[in-house]
Parts: sequence; structure tokens; C-alpha cells
Amino acid sequence: MAAQPGGMIVILTGAGISAESGLGTFRDLGGIWQQVRLEEVATPEAFARDPAYVQQFYNARRAQAGAVEPNAAHLALGELQRALGDGLMLVTQNVDDLHERGGAKAVHMHGSLFSALCAACGARHPWAGDLGNGEMCAACGQPALRPDVVWFGEMPHHMAEIEEALGVATLFVSIGTSGQVYPAAGFAQLARKAGAETLELNLEATGGPFDRVETGLASEIVPTFVASVIKAHAR
Repeated sequence: MAAQPGGMIVILTGAGISAESGLGTFRDLGGIWQQVRLEEVATPEAFARDPAYVQQFYNARRAQAGAVEPNAAHLALGELQRALGDGLMLVTQNVDDLHERGGAKAVHMHGSLFSALCAACGARHPWAGDLGNGEMCAACGQPALRPDVVWFGEMPHHMAEIEEALGVATLFVSIGTSGQVYPAAGFAQLARKAGAETLELNLEATGGPFDRVETGLASEIVPTFVASVIKAHAR
């Protein structure tokens, strides 16, 4: 299944695409939320209650993400974006930078580990190392920098842009996501209502509203999918 040349493709990626690079998924056995309670690290209330602990958690995740490499799935999507240009929107729920290091520019709906957000003025700053408690914002001078990730209860980024793309997509592809977290869990249905074909590429089928499901390792099935789309686009 591939979009016709000239059609818009919207791809959503989740934690499963980065698992083969060595980054833990969230809901699988042994996943992040089985190791730590989300109420302790992934809500504004948690940060207000114990900012040092929350910073420590995200510092560890940032270090882990920086120590791994993009896999064949990330590299393939970078190749696809170069081939399709504006005909592809790559949306990710992931907060790592593996898409970027794989050659793609992704829309990070849940933010990024490699950015710091000022809770006082809303300014964003690229960030690579540890983020200490009370770091000063270069824009407003307040000691208010926090991880630039979307916590539970906060609004995901770029929703208007994503929904606009879903409304004109000819193909929606979900890669490596559980389909349990909204609003991303509703993307396939939105795309289908707009007339798009829907495809799931995942280790296991989720039972979502997909016209077609292909299961297997992302590093194997994503490059195959990308090759088919590029071949169709070149005709």
C-alpha cells in the first residue's frame, strides 16, 4: 500500500521505532511506566512537588537517548522525507532525537529531551547535557527552566498543523505506537474519515482502525515500506 504520487502521507511514530536502538518503550513489560510512577515524574504537580527528582529522571533519559544511534527504520524515514519533501509529514510521540540524527525533520508532538522550556516566559532553548534545578532562562532571566516535554494534563504541540495534514492525507501510517494515548490514538480514524488509507507497521497488531497491518521489527518492515513508496513516487 502506498500513496499515489503527489498525495500527502502522514506518518506517526511511537516508542516502538526507537526500541531497537536501545530506548525502552512505555507500556510493554519492563517499560518505563512499570519502573516509575508517572505521577512522580510526568505531571506539572510532580515538578512543583519535587523538581530535583523530576530533573534527575529526565537527565537520565536524555543521557540514554544521546548514547544510542538511529536504526534502519529512522534512516529509511529520513530517506523518504528527502524523496517526498512537503508530501510527507512525519509526526512523532517520541522525545528523543533519533529521527533528526537519522536525517529527518519530525514534528515532536510531545516535545523533546534536547530542549529546555522556561516555565516563566515560554522560551525554548536547545539543551544537551544535564538540566539542573533552577537553571536561568537566557530570555527572561528567571530560574525556571524545565524539561520541554509534554506532561500528562498538558496539551500536545502542533495539533492544528497535524490535524490539517490528516485532513488532506491520502495515506496515514502508524509505526511502533500502542494506540492507547490520545489524541494520537485518534489520528488513524481522523485520516480514514478524510478518505485516507490507513496502515499499521508494528511489532504486533493493536486492533486499531487500519486497512492493512504489517507486523515485524521496525528495522525490517519500515525500510521495505519506504522502498515501495519511493518506487511508486518515481514512476
